[in-house]
Amino acid sequence: MRFMMLMIPRGYGDMSPEAVESMMQYNDSLTKAGVLLAVDGLHELAKGARVTFPGGKATVTDGPFAEAKEMLGGYWIIDAKSKEEAVEWATRCPASEGDTIEVRQIQAMDDFPPEIQEVVNRQR
Repeated sequence: MRFMMLMIPRGYGDMSPEAVESMMQYNDSLTKAGVLLAVDGLHELAKGARVTFPGGKATVTDGPFAEAKEMLGGYWIIDAKSKEEAVEWATRCPASEGDTIEVRQIQAMDDFPPEIQEVVNRQR
């Protein structure tokens, strides 16, 4: 099963060389265990954009977003045997006080009902 671990930091700009070194060691442990599929950090909200669909029409708003209480700082995609294993990996992260990691399973095709799978398979 694939899981996405989403880093929700308390803020940007708090990274020290020591914190980066700890995170690199954590990522290396995921790699050595053979569970890491992808990892990336994200730029801060000020460099992003949001696309919303009021009335079904796409509207683009450039960052920063004053109403944003939480933001994604980065993610890992891992291959784990269970949600419990994925959560265990998240607990090992050298995160800072106030940081949060959200663990979410990535949907596989067989998670969908047969009629949805049929629609998707027709498009392949």
